[in-house]
Amino acid sequence: MSADIVDKVKTYLGKDFPVTLISQGAEALVFETKKHPFDPELTNNGYIIKYRPHKRYRHPQIDKTLTKKRTVAECRCLVKLNSMKGINAPLLVASDPYNGYIWQTKVGEQLPNGEFSSLKNFLWMHNNDEDAYLQKVQEVLIKVGQQIGILHNNQYIHGDLTSSNVVLQRSAESGSWEAYLIDFGLSGYSTMIEDKGVDLYVLERAIMSTHSLYAEKYNEWIMQGYKDSFDSEDHLKQVLKRFEEVRQRGRKRSMLG
Repeated sequence: MSADIVDKVKTYLGKDFPVTLISQGAEALVFETKKHPFDPELTNNGYIIKYRPHKRYRHPQIDKTLTKKRTVAECRCLVKLNSMKGINAPLLVASDPYNGYIWQTKVGEQLPNGEFSSLKNFLWMHNNDEDAYLQKVQEVLIKVGQQIGILHNNQYIHGDLTSSNVVLQRSAESGSWEAYLIDFGLSGYSTMIEDKGVDLYVLERAIMSTHSLYAEKYNEWIMQGYKDSFDSEDHLKQVLKRFEEVRQRGRKRSMLG
């Protein structure tokens, strides 16, 4: 199935448009390319192409409508984030919502151990007693919290906050790691405190499941950055209260199985 989809993407882009499949999820395939969709002379760190394939279990017309709607929604979210002060996110380059394609700039690079610089891989690289609590790890996690806080403070939610959907990239000026949020397929505008609490809970659980030995301190640092980024104390208190309620509901579900 995936081979057929990859062939379809290559046919759509053209034989002179080299792409490499880098991940495949339930909703979309993600490709990497060095080529700009319109100007072959434009190159940078590379580009990401996200493609939502046709779902055979859906009626063709319903599938087309859903694909267009979700692609447009993700593009609008990226445009909004690109104009939002303080948010680090990929830049939207181009889109074809009728066929389910989004082009965006690539963020991230190789870590010293050769792995891609997702937050998940970064923390795994420091997954030992000697490195886990280094100052640079603390600084990165505080920056992650700040990014989420700025997002929520502007009434946007991510919808799928995991350590794989946070990517690190070195600043050209300082050389320090900066945190970028990626994959906004489930993101959108929301004034609901519940949505923000769920965002925080999902990330907390992701950190606990993949980095359990150091998760308590890691989540503490993330929340430190999160709290620092709000400009309304009342808004922050509401979110933190709901986050605790969501956390308690999650614990009860775990106990009941």
